[in-house]
Amino acid sequence: MSINDLRTDIRGSVLLPGDTAFDLAARPWNTAIAQSVAAVVEVADADDLANVVRYVNRAGRTVVTQPTGHGATGDIDDAILVRTGHLDTVAVDPTQRVARIGSGAQWGAVQTAAAAHGLSGLAGSNPVVGVTGYTLGGGFGWLARKHGWAAEAVRAFEIVDADGRRGRVSADSDPELFWALRGGGGDFAIVTALEIDLFELPQLYGGRVSWPAERTRDVFDVFTELTTDAPPELSVWLQRYQIPGAAPTVAIDFAYLGDEAQGRDLTRGLDAIDGVLADTRTTMTPDRIGTITAEPTDPSPSLSRGELLTDLGDAVTKTLIDAPVAPLLNIQIRGLGGALADTTREHGARGPVTEPYALYLLGLGLPHLIDDVKTAFTTIVDDLGTHITGKKPYTFLAPGESAEAAFDTATLTRLREIKQARDPRNVLRANFPVQG
Repeated sequence: MSINDLRTDIRGSVLLPGDTAFDLAARPWNTAIAQSVAAVVEVADADDLANVVRYVNRAGRTVVTQPTGHGATGDIDDAILVRTGHLDTVAVDPTQRVARIGSGAQWGAVQTAAAAHGLSGLAGSNPVVGVTGYTLGGGFGWLARKHGWAAEAVRAFEIVDADGRRGRVSADSDPELFWALRGGGGDFAIVTALEIDLFELPQLYGGRVSWPAERTRDVFDVFTELTTDAPPELSVWLQRYQIPGAAPTVAIDFAYLGDEAQGRDLTRGLDAIDGVLADTRTTMTPDRIGTITAEPTDPSPSLSRGELLTDLGDAVTKTLIDAPVAPLLNIQIRGLGGALADTTREHGARGPVTEPYALYLLGLGLPHLIDDVKTAFTTIVDDLGTHITGKKPYTFLAPGESAEAAFDTATLTRLREIKQARDPRNVLRANFPVQG
């Protein structure tokens, strides 16, 4: 069966190797990763998606859906890669505080629509990240300590299943699949739209304060104090940077879900550190929350490593605070806790995370740097030893890692059982499949 047959089945476009636009369409957001796929299908609507899945069943192939290309691993040889950028509608019901979001929508568009009503979704730190992939993997950003994982806010999923049938999944209609999709990844169905809760956020205060690297210890001490006793409305991240050609710096990024006076009082320790290089603290609307970390919004080559930290003791300090950042670009520590750690909540497949901190390491994925960056990752992880648990958020998984690192044994077993029941032929493949 020829892939060309797809062109008669769908309204969208089918790009094959050799086509002018194929290479760009197949490229993931992380340009250090190559994706050797059989075709790229840019679907026009949910019916197109259903037809693609039916074709894949007939042809004995696999389909991978990447709305924005974030989280790609490159491990999808000969698959049909589906892009859902045209499914990008965002409709907000301010009375019910609910949004219906197409699977191709990015968080920036959702936040803009919600902010017009003083509302916010449980967005991440970057406005160009897709809502669907982020949410299927759990998703935690600036509102997570107060309101939990982004996956917890989902009321319903609109899907195409492994047989190419469209449907709607909620806690009432299909509790097992609903549980799996709320944080278990995209291995169980293709999501065409989500219905999510929005949260009142009439006041928001946050930003970044940065200093020269000589102040790292002082900044770390304040970060430790802030994250030890912070109310759930306050989220604080520590950033150490070594940008090529620039002097190393250290920064505190934070968001406070309240007014400026309260936020300034809670973070007053920042004002005691001399030598400020830049200070972006301000009152902002929810649509500006993605500006706090000023992350790149264009594709680029990178390598990353994520871990969960048990503490910020002496061994952690020596490894992450006292040692140079280079050859990495960034060492980030996020304060967790709050609703993320609440074992009484119904978290879905993601489950609670009881570790108090998340670590994210980032390096440039350029050929002449890759070996040094990978060595630095290994050295840091080895030096941290038992201060990391080996588990990590699904959205922190990197190429070469497995979904096994994101779930406990019981959860992974249940997810695999659901996968086997819903997709026994393995027609659908997530970036990090639960079957390994």
